[in-house]
Amino acid sequence: MKTKHQKTLNAIFANPTRSGIKFAEIEALVVAVGGEVREGDGSRIVFEIKDKREYLHRPHPGKEAKKYQVEAVRAFLQLLEITP
Repeated sequence: MKTKHQKTLNAIFANPTRSGIKFAEIEALVVAVGGEVREGDGSRIVFEIKDKREYLHRPHPGKEAKKYQVEAVRAFLQLLEITP
């Protein structure tokens, strides 16, 4: 995992939950840990890692993930035992 992805992982697990994490950086992290990002209808996307899935919507009009999205990704990564 590159340093950039490690920083994103640390930001996701920061307490209190951070805002301002770019959604594209979260997508890149999922790919870096061996996952897949698939497009759905509209702004819907699927993160899939080890046969587990998390469904989210890309934020718009901004590029930063909302706090509830960061918390959902954190819970998903914890389920898969991917932690900083």
